[in-house]
Amino acid sequence: METTTRIVHLAVLDTLADWEVGYLVAHLRHLGGPGPANDLELRTVGVSADPVRTMGGVTMLPDTTLADLDVSTSAMLVLPGAHTWEDEQVAAPFVEAARAHLAAGRPVAAVCGATFALAAAGLLDDVRHTSNDPGYLASSGYAGAQHYVDAPAVVDGDVVTATGIAPVHFAMAVFERLGAHPEGRIASYGRLYADREPAGFFELMSA
Repeated sequence: METTTRIVHLAVLDTLADWEVGYLVAHLRHLGGPGPANDLELRTVGVSADPVRTMGGVTMLPDTTLADLDVSTSAMLVLPGAHTWEDEQVAAPFVEAARAHLAAGRPVAAVCGATFALAAAGLLDDVRHTSNDPGYLASSGYAGAQHYVDAPAVVDGDVVTATGIAPVHFAMAVFERLGAHPEGRIASYGRLYADREPAGFFELMSA
């Protein structure tokens, strides 16, 4: 039976926080064994086709641009942290892409500073969410503080949010929302990479 590739779009912008999406990028398709484990494919998307430079100094060339992104073909939009999310002019194109995804029933995952931009745009007002700190999000002026959850990552419907210091939990939340891997394997992944339990490694290998 022919399978249709599902595209996960990773937003790339200057000062992107490399570590926050490292586990997600590395294990979206590969979780404990060789070869792709699902029909997902990761593609980067930028405001333009110009290269961007991450916080760690890595130069990245976007696969596509926001203007060319067809929401109907997107399985998810992932928004990593960066130093520039509080700059409304920088954030606006990505926020509008997030708004379009949610309007079309396509999930959006945001971590660290990207949660601030979503909050400032009102996209977290009615969903359970998390971030680096409740006070940090409150400074955006948003109206969703009562839905804040003190957790490494939160999934509520089509919205995934996480703190910038929990990249493993962020990856797991994305895997869960996308159905990227079986629940048991995601749990084993958490035991290995989040809890540092050797048993998690052997569980993944045996799976």
